[in-house]
Amino acid sequence: MTKNITLAHGNGGEENNELIEGVFYKHLKNDYLKKSEDASLIEGGRLAFTTDSFTISPLFFSGGDIGKLSICGTCNDLAMMGAAPKYVTLAMMIEEGFEMKTLDKIVRSIKKELEVCGAVVVAGDTKVVPRGSVDKLFINTSGVGVVELEGISASNLSVGDAIVVSRDIGAHGAAIYANREGIDIESTLKSDCASLWPMVKALKDAGIKPKEMRDATRGGLAAVLNEWAKASDVCIEVEEASIPIAQEVKGICELLGFEPTALANEGTFVLALDPKDVEKTVEVLKTFEQNEQCTMIGTVTDEYKQKVTMTSEWDTKRFLDMPTGELLPRIC
Repeated sequence: MTKNITLAHGNGGEENNELIEGVFYKHLKNDYLKKSEDASLIEGGRLAFTTDSFTISPLFFSGGDIGKLSICGTCNDLAMMGAAPKYVTLAMMIEEGFEMKTLDKIVRSIKKELEVCGAVVVAGDTKVVPRGSVDKLFINTSGVGVVELEGISASNLSVGDAIVVSRDIGAHGAAIYANREGIDIESTLKSDCASLWPMVKALKDAGIKPKEMRDATRGGLAAVLNEWAKASDVCIEVEEASIPIAQEVKGICELLGFEPTALANEGTFVLALDPKDVEKTVEVLKTFEQNEQCTMIGTVTDEYKQKVTMTSEWDTKRFLDMPTGELLPRIC
């Protein structure tokens, strides 16, 4: 552990895990927290409960804004536990001088995304702080959902399970970087920011029961797979050529030396499934326009316990480690 907090401690990767284990879990760990899921199951597993904060810069980006992101981020954490989002709290930390017109636009965006999720705001708080105390606007949300798909857990994976990704990865991180740095890309690149509950509900209605689901936010696909491998004491093997990545995302990664599997997503999720459910799962998810590249990318084995391996097009194999350092601060 370092003596001081660095930006890397917010990356969703190795340093972030060290911070959680070395400070928060040291004092606060309990039966709920030790499961390290996107949301905690409470009331005997009937409800899911989660919280999140959003500090993204810029506030408006290609594909969304901080308002849409705050609802997607919180409701997606509920959806990944098989819970239908129902109730949300909304707290805003607003910098003195922030334009009322801009705030109104963000709240309208929040309302629109709540309708997609089927949730409502039931409590809130507003704090206005002096100029320079926050950068324009920070949002904190909490959410409660009713569990409709039971038994989802990062410790459920077993040898032979299939790993499926819902769409191409890295679009959010790449889009935020391009918007922030003023990179003019002549393409349709935009954040994947989207509510995932409609997709999860479609899977449920089709009779599919994933063993585990996780939206690949900070730390991206690499962080999700490493967390699963550790939680289930298994090896996850993925095929590099099978991982869908948009050309624009590849271009930004090549330009800056980023690893696409470590880039954040805000509308892309990973599933662990019984192999017999893969074909139907892909078919269902592809009914959603953004998921046209949904595909199976790997399998669960016992070759290297608690490790993730990636096989290249040339049949060479390397470990896909938990991300370290901070690629892009303030992406969510």
